[in-house]
Amino acid sequence: MLRDARGDSGTSVKAYRADREAFLEDLLATGVLEAMAEEANRRAHWTDVLVERLRSGRGSAISGQKRGRGVEDFAEAIVTKVFGGDFQARCTFQGPRGQEAKCDFAIPSKSAARILIESKGYGATGSKMTDILGDIRTIIAAKRPDTALFFTDGLTWKQRQSDLRKIVEFQNAGDITRIYTFAMAKQFEKDLRELKAEYRL
Repeated sequence: MLRDARGDSGTSVKAYRADREAFLEDLLATGVLEAMAEEANRRAHWTDVLVERLRSGRGSAISGQKRGRGVEDFAEAIVTKVFGGDFQARCTFQGPRGQEAKCDFAIPSKSAARILIESKGYGATGSKMTDILGDIRTIIAAKRPDTALFFTDGLTWKQRQSDLRKIVEFQNAGDITRIYTFAMAKQFEKDLRELKAEYRL
């Protein structure tokens, strides 16, 4: 609502500092004070406590898991279409020098992985994003140099652009073959089919 009210003026801290009076006028125009007063004066019901506990605890965890599985399911459907059953999902693969790392998909198997796919789907911030970068580094360190590594995501990258740049750097260095989004499903399938023929899998 604030974005709609501000238009091109922006909603960042810089926009606020540049013209505090205009910023606050636009903020108040959204009706936020009235909404806050209504919520603060609303008579609470015992179900409100249950709802808030669900949102802040188990509920948010389940939502995150669903997002994660949604990205995994997206990748798995395409992998299955291209390779049938010749892959292992959610496994620990072994690299050429005995290093091990977890990945979402190892093709054709975890003991002879030529293609690795990692998918991340939670709306990650903070430590979760650090986990993603750490997972990618671990996979890169363990895999064969000629093993193709794909990364599929469902993350809110607009909020984590510095971390996205790090992952793009992995791609530019050849450590990650390509980064895919849901919109790139056809390209993902095409690239997998080409590698299937190239690696004779």
